Amino acid sequence: MKQKISSPSFADIFLGQRKVKQTFFSQINTVIDWAPIRAIIEAAYTKGYKSTGRPGYDSLVLFKIELLRTRYGLSDGEVEDQVNDRLSFSRFAGLGMEDTVPDSTTVCRFRNVLVEADLYDTLLDEFNRQLEVKGVIVKHGAIVDASITNTPRRPRGCKSYEVVEDRKDDDNTEASEKAMVKEIVKPNVDAEARWIKKMGKLHFSYKRHTLTDENGMVLAEETTAADESDIKHLETPLKKAKLPRKALVYADKGYDSTENKETLKRMGLKSRIMHKGTRGHEISERQKGVNIAISKIRYKVERTFGSMHRWFGAGIARYVGLSKTHAQHIMESIAYNLYRTPGIIVCNFIK
Repeated sequence: MKQKISSPSFADIFLGQRKVKQTFFSQINTVIDWAPIRAIIEAAYTKGYKSTGRPGYDSLVLFKIELLRTRYGLSDGEVEDQVNDRLSFSRFAGLGMEDTVPDSTTVCRFRNVLVEADLYDTLLDEFNRQLEVKGVIVKHGAIVDASITNTPRRPRGCKSYEVVEDRKDDDNTEASEKAMVKEIVKPNVDAEARWIKKMGKLHFSYKRHTLTDENGMVLAEETTAADESDIKHLETPLKKAKLPRKALVYADKGYDSTENKETLKRMGLKSRIMHKGTRGHEISERQKGVNIAISKIRYKVERTFGSMHRWFGAGIARYVGLSKTHAQHIMESIAYNLYRTPGIIVCNFIK
C-alpha cells in the first residue's frame, strides 16, 4: 500500500501547541477539495512501492510539495530541506512528525510522470473549476498576453543566428513569424528554446501565452518557442479556458488581425483587441479612445506577470525542454491563483 497522509501522532498534538504561521495553508486546505486533484494525478502516478519495498508516497503529498517548491521558488533539494525543517510546510503536505520526507529525486520523478502524462493543464482546469464555483474566478471576460521565460542553457561561442524581432505593429509581422536558427548540437543547450530580440536585447527563451480573467486570475496557458508570434496564439488558450458565449476578450494591438477577429466571432466571443494603425493609415480618434478604455482592463495581465516574477522567481526556465517548461508555467499559475484566493474571498464577502 502507498504511504497515506498520516493521522496526528502524539508528537503532532504536542507540537500543535506551538504558534505556527500556517494561516494561508489552512485557508487553502479549507477552500480546495483535494480528492479530485488526487484522482487526476493517480490516473498516471500509480507507484505503490519504492525500490526498497517500502510503501510509496501518497501522490497528494508529492503534489503539495511540488506546489510549495513553486510557491517559494525553491529547487528540489531546497524544498526537501524546507519540508524537513518547517512545521507549516510538512503539515500542509500532509506529513506527520514521524513520516519520512520524500527526497529530491522522488519529487523530480513524480514531476516527470505528470509531464509525460500531460496532466498539468487538467490540474489547472480542476483548480479553476473549484475557484469558479466559489466566485474567485469569473469568466465574464478574459485578457490574453505573452511573456518570455529565459533559459540559462543557451548556445555559447561565436555563432551567428538569424532572429525574429518581437511582435511588430505593422502588417509584415505575420509574414515573418519564425526565425531560422542553426541546429543546436551542444548537449548542454536547450534544443527547443529559440532566440528572440526584445527591447533591443537577445534572449534565448520560451514564450508563455497567458489568458486571465478580468481580475488577473490565470485561466489557461500555452507554451511555445520564443520566436513564435503572439498573433498566431490566441485561439488555443481560449479553447482551453472554455469561456461562455459573449465573453469579452481583451488583447493589445499585437493580436489585431482579421484572422483573430474571425476566430473570436466563430467562438461566439466579443473582441476587445486594441486597434493598430498601418503604414500610412493612422487609427482614428475614436479608435484611440477605445484603446485607452481597453488598456484600463488589459494591464491586469501584466500585473499577473509582474507578481509571478516577484513571488515565485518566474521568467527563468528551471528545466530543459518545452513540455517541462510548460509544466513550470502551469504550476506558477496554480500557485498564483491559490495565493490570491483568500484575499478575493474576503473582498467578495465585504461586497
